[in-house]
Amino acid sequence: MSPNKINLSSFRDPSGFIYSQDGVIYRQINTVYKDNYVHLMSAGLYENLIKNKLLIPHEEVAIEKKYNNLAYKVIKPINIPFISYPYEWSFSQLKHAALVTLKIQKIALDFGMSLKDASAYNIQFLNGKPIFIDTLSFEKYSEGRPWVAYKQFCQHFLGPIALMAYKDIRLNQLLRIYIDGVPLDLASTLLPTKTYTKFSLLNHIHLHAKSQQHYAGKKINKKNSKISRMGYLGIIDNLESTISNLKWSPKGTEWANYYEDTNYSINAVQSKKESLKKYLEMIKPNCVWDYGANTGYFSRIASRKGIQTIAFDLDPSAVEKNYLQALANNEENILPLLLDMTNPSPGIGWKNEERSSLSMRGPADAVLALALIHHLAISNNLPLSKIADYFAAICKWLIIEFVPKEDSQVQRLLTTREDIFAAYTQQCFEIEFEKYFIFLDAVRIAESERTLYLMKREE
Repeated sequence: MSPNKINLSSFRDPSGFIYSQDGVIYRQINTVYKDNYVHLMSAGLYENLIKNKLLIPHEEVAIEKKYNNLAYKVIKPINIPFISYPYEWSFSQLKHAALVTLKIQKIALDFGMSLKDASAYNIQFLNGKPIFIDTLSFEKYSEGRPWVAYKQFCQHFLGPIALMAYKDIRLNQLLRIYIDGVPLDLASTLLPTKTYTKFSLLNHIHLHAKSQQHYAGKKINKKNSKISRMGYLGIIDNLESTISNLKWSPKGTEWANYYEDTNYSINAVQSKKESLKKYLEMIKPNCVWDYGANTGYFSRIASRKGIQTIAFDLDPSAVEKNYLQALANNEENILPLLLDMTNPSPGIGWKNEERSSLSMRGPADAVLALALIHHLAISNNLPLSKIADYFAAICKWLIIEFVPKEDSQVQRLLTTREDIFAAYTQQCFEIEFEKYFIFLDAVRIAESERTLYLMKREE
């Protein structure tokens, strides 16, 4: 049984790595990490974290499945249905991921361990809630040693969250550029001057950044950098309270209030819902990607059927509202994420493979594209041929709504620009999509000019 390639999201860690074999994900634990792993499992920390749903569970498997001769153990973690990244998360998703990381760190100290990594990429969302996925991030705690992951935590969590809260919610996109977190000197420069009066932000970001600049390239006396356990816990507690107190409220943006300003009648909404339900029951997908999901009104028709639903939208306010609603209602099958479909998440990091592009994380069983195509074709000048080609590459089933020019929402888009879209017709739409898909059904949405289609990609 020969293994496939190492997952490039974990190749930098000498403690071990993730790899796939016959379509199954494994994590090899190298001999160099043996003492820490034994302590993790025997001291009760692993059991405690699993009980509290803070760490992803795993089972140990036969060592014959090892990738190379460096192996001490091989484990098989449970599957995460969809891998997402910090630059795709809403404000509260990143904040909750930070608080989970700190909670784990505090628990680890009770068992004589500490996190040596505090990367935001060590968190994923499972059943609607953040969970830690890097079993090899724990090391035995040494009295007097500072938290080695402190800088990383500030760059991955505190800096971006503070920028989103105090400056601009869109600054989480800096995490797409800086794979190891937003540099603290940059965060310090971008944050408004009033944050200098916030004691915690002054210490953890502004003075921290100046300290990094001062000691850059200089040898540090480790004897002078020792910190007591009480001081260590004080830093963690202070970070926890700082992040807990950072707030951002979703604004009433155009898309966050979409359902309050729509041309759908009650009958039209009901007609669309019933047709969507019927199509989902026909195709029975395991996973649905909903593009332009807004606050998830139609996404929930899929998720409440037990279908794993990824609800993408480009509006941070809409995604935030969707996530908070899912959390409040304990909705486990919906994952709201931030995504601009015209500029989706790329592959980044080493060889552009360390963090996968959106396309590499697909295809989905089914895609929902409801009240979307006119925005792509008219607002973003995308030809119907390109749209059809893209959808064919990312799904087997497509449920798509065609919105004609006669629709008031399209007319609104055309009020500020010349109508140069002669090819934007229902006939052209069908011609282009028939090149890739078999049309299984189409229904006119009641009291509207819109049509909902069910398509299957040609094999």
